[in-house]
Amino acid sequence: QVQLVESGGGLVQAGGSLRLSCAASGRTINSYAMAWFRQAPGKQRQVVAAISRSAGRTYYADSVKGRFTISRDNAKNTLYLQMNSLKPDDTAVYYCAARQIWGDYFLLRKNEYDYWGQGTQVTVSS
Repeated sequence: QVQLVESGGGLVQAGGSLRLSCAASGRTINSYAMAWFRQAPGKQRQVVAAISRSAGRTYYADSVKGRFTISRDNAKNTLYLQMNSLKPDDTAVYYCAARQIWGDYFLLRKNEYDYWGQGTQVTVSS
């Protein structure tokens, strides 16, 4: 079992930055594909960024490409999401997710992930 706890959300003005962290416990994350998802009110939970076990492969949704950076520190058992040039449309609850895999690839669908954090609210004001 892996427990995931997100932190770093908050209220920020448009154009600002936030760094989300997802601290894992229970297992080391070096054998897990991980991702950040977000869910805005009334909308489906969607992938924002995903990363392979080694961090050698990453994926970004078109809406965040060039503004967000996903990274991981396996030694610290932590996943990160650096969010720059934030827009009001980025307002959502952000979740980290993990699934143990045996290759070095990322996963993009929410039903492919076994473990989820409780979420952290990000609100971007215009």
